[in-house]
Amino acid sequence: MSAQQETGTATAHRVVILGAGYAGMAAAVQLAARVKGRDDVRVTVVNARERFTERMRLHMTATGQRLAELSVPELLEGTGVRFVRGWVTAVDPDARTVRIDDDRVLHYDTLVYGLGGTADTSAVPGAEDHAYTLSSAQDAEALADRLARLGSGTVVVAGSGLTGIEAAAEIAERHPRLRVVLLGRQEPGVAMNPKAKAYLHAALDRLGVHVRAGVEVMKVLPDAVELAGGEVIPADAVLWTSGTRTSPAAAAAGLTVDDRGRVVTDAALRSVSHPEVYAIGDAAAVRQGYGVMHGTCQGGMPTGVHAALSIDRVLRGKKPKPFRFGYYHTPVSLGRGDAVVQFTRPDDSPRRFCLTGRTAVRYKETVTASPWPTYGRMRKMPASGAVWPRGGRFTRGGQGA
Repeated sequence: MSAQQETGTATAHRVVILGAGYAGMAAAVQLAARVKGRDDVRVTVVNARERFTERMRLHMTATGQRLAELSVPELLEGTGVRFVRGWVTAVDPDARTVRIDDDRVLHYDTLVYGLGGTADTSAVPGAEDHAYTLSSAQDAEALADRLARLGSGTVVVAGSGLTGIEAAAEIAERHPRLRVVLLGRQEPGVAMNPKAKAYLHAALDRLGVHVRAGVEVMKVLPDAVELAGGEVIPADAVLWTSGTRTSPAAAAAGLTVDDRGRVVTDAALRSVSHPEVYAIGDAAAVRQGYGVMHGTCQGGMPTGVHAALSIDRVLRGKKPKPFRFGYYHTPVSLGRGDAVVQFTRPDDSPRRFCLTGRTAVRYKETVTASPWPTYGRMRKMPASGAVWPRGGRFTRGGQGA
């Protein structure tokens, strides 16, 4: 299919967005609203599934709780954005093409690369074969099925970061007959202030979660995990939440990536090696004054919006502006009736203020539910999506590679 046949006009600027996660959807909806009514711009979103994955709720899916069925094509209906379902199997930045499922080719003039991360099960022997993950709704549903079939036994959650904490708490609450063991190199809540950390530990203790900090999993076996030093912990199910890895497509395409495979960007979120490619969300190594951003929804959506704003500015003959972002909170669920919210400085260091208990639950639920309504508002009022903490002095300078 020729470029002219694909777009309907030989002069249309083709924007292809890879990935319909939090960042990719923000980019698609924001850009569609900005170029609405223009015949010289065509926006296409590529995603492996039609269902939007609520990554912030996957610990709920993993315990058998049903979530709303959110459809990407339905949200995009009426925006003028074309949805293509399929797996991205190759990107050719020289030819400016994307290969889908090996047998389809999309041409682009501008690419937005938002293929997010998945659980890294490659670093430890046996994790790929024997551990469950929360990389997708399907993965979470597989764990839910396993847990439902366990009358009793031990579930090991490997990784004491936020994903591991939320999953361990949710499993312990929904399956009180199971023994839940949370393993990690660091103690849970290590980045929180003393009050928030103490509350988190008390909640895990109340739920019966056995915490083992300062340990490292060396091997995952069919029915156990082996720690450094040789200790073996029997396990009827292992959930792997220790670390993430990105899609290898960016590195394979020859884009400049960091040691984690994320696309290295300039201040405007363009690839430093291929400026016609914007990188967003977990797929991007975005440097701010405080360092390189880590992947979260609170930072991912702004990168998507900023990429859309930058593309719109370029299409109108202007230069894109630098991206600036400062963190502002770390909300953590501790089952359905409890939570802790650590408020942070823009560099993600903890402030003294935190929320706990039911107040934190209401706050966390508002944050978790906010992306979908936010996309709806952006369709009608694009400017509403361009509001986020810029970080003040923490983000002045230091952007780009």
